Amino acid sequence: MATILPGGRAASAPLVGHGTEPTMFEMSAPGRTAFQLRTTGVPATPLSDLVPSAHLNPDVVPIAEVSERDLVGHFTRLSHRQFSVDLGMYPLGSCTMKYNPKFCDAVAADPGFNSVHPGAPASLTQGWLELLAQVEERLCAVTGMSAATLQPAAGAAGELTGLLLMRAYHSDNGNARTRILIPDSAHGTNPASVTLGGYQVTTIPSNDRGLVDLDKLKAALGPDVAGIMLTNPNTLGLFEEEITEIAAAVHDVGGLLYYDGANLNAILGVVRPGDMGFDIVHMNLHKTFATPHGGGGPGAGPVAVSSRLVDFLPGPRATRLADGTFDWVTPSKSIGRVHGWHGNALVLARALAYINVHGGDGLTRVAQHAVLNANWLRQRLAATLPAAYDRVCMHECVLTATPLKTKYGVRGLDVAKALLEEGFHSPTVYFPLIVEEALMFEPTETESLQTLEALAQAVERIAQRAMDDPESLHHAPQTTPVSRVDEARAARHLIPTEDAANR
Repeated sequence: MATILPGGRAASAPLVGHGTEPTMFEMSAPGRTAFQLRTTGVPATPLSDLVPSAHLNPDVVPIAEVSERDLVGHFTRLSHRQFSVDLGMYPLGSCTMKYNPKFCDAVAADPGFNSVHPGAPASLTQGWLELLAQVEERLCAVTGMSAATLQPAAGAAGELTGLLLMRAYHSDNGNARTRILIPDSAHGTNPASVTLGGYQVTTIPSNDRGLVDLDKLKAALGPDVAGIMLTNPNTLGLFEEEITEIAAAVHDVGGLLYYDGANLNAILGVVRPGDMGFDIVHMNLHKTFATPHGGGGPGAGPVAVSSRLVDFLPGPRATRLADGTFDWVTPSKSIGRVHGWHGNALVLARALAYINVHGGDGLTRVAQHAVLNANWLRQRLAATLPAAYDRVCMHECVLTATPLKTKYGVRGLDVAKALLEEGFHSPTVYFPLIVEEALMFEPTETESLQTLEALAQAVERIAQRAMDDPESLHHAPQTTPVSRVDEARAARHLIPTEDAANR
């Protein structure tokens, strides 16, 4: 039985239920402590002698006083209420939420890596510089590019870096260009990055096959076009079959091609963006190469470029010198730093471990199995959630809940929320925007056939609920620690306090 504190809140809580876990302050009791260092007998130095008075707050900041047992239990219980890639399938489309091998974590945990200060001189960090140079070499081999920067901290940072490289390239050639072309199915960060990069967006519509409309693309081209941002396969999970024609058309007007690397997992070792004609490629190492993902970081979004852009890369870069040693070198026309120090280095170490342990043939199998899983799931769910574009997909499939909405009033959001009750994380919903009631599944290569079948059966049970009791789905999930929230109301009336649940 849970211990009841003076404030009326329990010191332990069940894993399932609503609002049962107390806050640290509600568990606090005066004088209670966790671990404490033994007294040394050395007189303590007054805090005022160590910190200037201008930086001292005269008011006492309250701190929760709890035992180590309660502290550990509190955070462990909270962790049990979270879904993670270690717990189960996370089929978020376009996010590539694959399982993260613990081997890579073990490599990054080596003291030889994590005990080195980033400000140490190159002469004392030759191992780190060699590692970073190897990461760049491997990424260029995968993408077909000439050189790369490892500084960007994630995909969005990579997007902005790519656009700054475009601007530097055109400015160096005396061209003041103003527009970037973006397909209507693009990732939502693309238009935002274009605006931050100082360009205007021109949207290119998709054709009836879910691909870039080549005629509309050519009509939008002109001398003011700096480039195009797209990914291949695109955000519908479909391969842009006319990519070489797209590249030629953009290059003919002096523009550059930027590859959004969110979907790189689908083509590893099969085809390279550089061979398609791309000039700039960002990669999400926390997606494709299975390093930690989400939670605000740490991420890594290196940007690789073709030979014409090497001189503009952010610097400094870890570079192999003629004598075999390594040093930091800044390209001659560098756009400058885009991240402090050398990027999220331990994430880069994890990615290199992942690449090396798989090898080239292993990375190819990663892509092949990811594509196989997505197509198996597309076919398995065809009678329940039909594909938005009924054709072979790549690593992800975009399905639609329109039949359930039309017949029973059950929307894609209802299906996604109900999947939480079935033990699966929700897929991406309502994206791409051009698909009605979109449900975007990306099973990744790390999910077994048994897991995929279990997911398919869960979707079928939800479809049966839509027929038998559609109203229940409008309130799902009801068996999770947090039930359905009014997301629109929460966004409009944000209350960022611990008592928000009571207001």
